Amino acid sequence: MNDLLTTPLNQWHKDNKAKMVPFAGWEMPVQYSGIMAEHKHTRVSASIFDISHMGEFIISGDQAEQALSNILTHDLKTLTPGKCRYGFMLNENGGVLDDLIVYRLEEHKFMLVVNGACIDSDFEWIKSHLPQNVDITNLSLDLAKIDLQGPKSIDVLEETIPGQWRSLGYFNFRQVSFNGYNLIVSRTGYTGELGYEFYLPWDKAESLWTTLLENKLVQPAGLGARDTLRLEAGLPLYGQDLDQYHTPVEAGYGFMLKSEANYIGRDKVNDVREKLIPLKIPGRRSARHGDEVFYAGEKVGQVTSGSFAPSLGFCIALAYVHKDFADKNEYIIKGVRTELNAEKTELPFYKQGTARIKL
Repeated sequence: MNDLLTTPLNQWHKDNKAKMVPFAGWEMPVQYSGIMAEHKHTRVSASIFDISHMGEFIISGDQAEQALSNILTHDLKTLTPGKCRYGFMLNENGGVLDDLIVYRLEEHKFMLVVNGACIDSDFEWIKSHLPQNVDITNLSLDLAKIDLQGPKSIDVLEETIPGQWRSLGYFNFRQVSFNGYNLIVSRTGYTGELGYEFYLPWDKAESLWTTLLENKLVQPAGLGARDTLRLEAGLPLYGQDLDQYHTPVEAGYGFMLKSEANYIGRDKVNDVREKLIPLKIPGRRSARHGDEVFYAGEKVGQVTSGSFAPSLGFCIALAYVHKDFADKNEYIIKGVRTELNAEKTELPFYKQGTARIKL
């Protein structure tokens, strides 16, 4: 643990008896009161997550839009200032190097939010594909990130930060001044619930974190609940459900590839060998990453994510299955000591999420 990076809230987590684990090269809190309790609290009230391990890059210059359009799958022509968009960065074979959100801060200025484990490799990849007249700056160790998630997060936000926040739409953001520093408030998240993500100076993180916790609706939550919440919502995790060996089309995100630019990997994205499918597993015994998927006695795929779903009362999983078998209804999942029946279902697993609710 001594070689791991730490967020600005690291000592607070330890002082408040969080269970700390290695994650993406960082020492991160996996739980406080317990994964089940934190999951359920997020579904009904509001939780805060320390997500400061994520990376942030600033891309600027008159040719920034064109340059990024050649690197990312995002349709930046339709992205106006104050809006952000989810998408992918691909290799030459169409495989996913990272999934990321692009924020258009100004006409010629963008912020990219990337996964913590990919910060260094993403930065070098992007930098190597940018023309000299487009600048890139890595702010990953300058910006902290706190996520406020849950159906009551709007009430917490209104009581904490002045502003007309109910008019802020899904995947929109605002830049405001708060307590003397610049703050980005983004209506985005990774739980399937209404939520907001805060980007702020590294040294201001604990102040905002403790201020949010003064609200009785709010409790801290760790990476454990974040994982079960995102899986119930059908949201992929890079390094498990998304990787450099599978395309966005194989992962079920072909509908998002609307950019007309000739971005890296575009000519390969429709090469489909496997498809990522959602599976329902009766009971509380969960499939695990790497478990094998069988159909009629033949191995046809592999589980990428699996967990008990606290909001549903049964287990769920995502798995890459050979395209010729991806339309079947029933499978067998074999682990080291388990053999589980699985039924193909639809995403999201949990359908009562409030993420897109109109306020």
